[in-house]
Amino acid sequence: MTTIDPDFSAPDAAREARRARLFTRINTADNYLKVLGLGWITPMLRAAAGDNPKAQMGEVWRLAGVPLVSIVCFLSLWAFLAPQVQTSLGAVPGPAQVWEQAVQLNADAQAKAAKREKFEAMVEKRNEKLIAAGKADEVKDISYTGAPSYYQQIWTSIKTVFFGFLIATAVAVPLGIMAGLSVTANAALNPIVQIFKPVSPLAWLPIVTMIVSATVATGDGMFSKSFLISAITVTLCSLWPTLINTSLGVASIDKDLVNVSKVLKMNTWTKVTKLVLPSALPLIFTGLRLSLGVGWMVLIAAEMLAQNPGLGKFVWDEFQNGSSQSLAKIMVAVLTIGIIGFMLDRLMFAIQSLFTFSNNR
Repeated sequence: MTTIDPDFSAPDAAREARRARLFTRINTADNYLKVLGLGWITPMLRAAAGDNPKAQMGEVWRLAGVPLVSIVCFLSLWAFLAPQVQTSLGAVPGPAQVWEQAVQLNADAQAKAAKREKFEAMVEKRNEKLIAAGKADEVKDISYTGAPSYYQQIWTSIKTVFFGFLIATAVAVPLGIMAGLSVTANAALNPIVQIFKPVSPLAWLPIVTMIVSATVATGDGMFSKSFLISAITVTLCSLWPTLINTSLGVASIDKDLVNVSKVLKMNTWTKVTKLVLPSALPLIFTGLRLSLGVGWMVLIAAEMLAQNPGLGKFVWDEFQNGSSQSLAKIMVAVLTIGIIGFMLDRLMFAIQSLFTFSNNR
């Protein structure tokens, strides 16, 4: 008679449990990796854990290998064709020349930062001497007036686009909810949206400039004229995608949920916060991502045309400069604009992932 050990399968069960926990952690990490644009790491982790390594390596090739090959082909084609295209500023710079100017801009930014720190230290030392001499009334807060560095211009553009985007969001989301909940409100807003949505930022800019110049007294500080002109132009051009998608998302919620809110006699605030917004969030965030992308493009054009501080002004100044390095610096700025635009979209997708269950990327 053969006796079966009841603990014979225990090691296998424990091993399978550990394996299941490992893949659960990998799947959890995948959500964060996708937000960062590093989704290709997930199949590598799964392959290392023994999940069909051949198929997972094929997924790595699709997610990382193909894009890398595409970038290498693009850079090679750029390097080959660039010297053959002549402009008024000379031959189009290749990747090597653009990288050289990127390094130079970094060095210039560090030198300007050191110069600014030296100036501020001198002002602080002067004021300390005056205070020690009993001349506190002569103490002055002298602002540094040197040219901004490349990084400062980048930061200026980022601050401006976020300020304009936040104003657009604060206007567009409530209006979109109204249009989605009320047929009458939708009928009232629709013609306004259809008329103003196609208007170019170049058409808004002169109007905004005249209004801001007539109403804002100061030209310095956080809310200077140039900052407000660029930010308001961004607002006027970027609120439409959010408004349209919010209205569509609210109007598309399940009618059964609306009927439940009526049965429960929810007030308007409870209905919007507990029912409407959670159901419409995926489409609202789609609108927000579109609006931020539109706002970033509009901002660069506004800065170029109005000569307001930022990346757009940097591009225009280099174009007007006309030196042998100007074209390469402009291409550095173009690549910077594209990379920042990508990062802004990833940021919005990360926020969307925190508040919704949407898998859109």
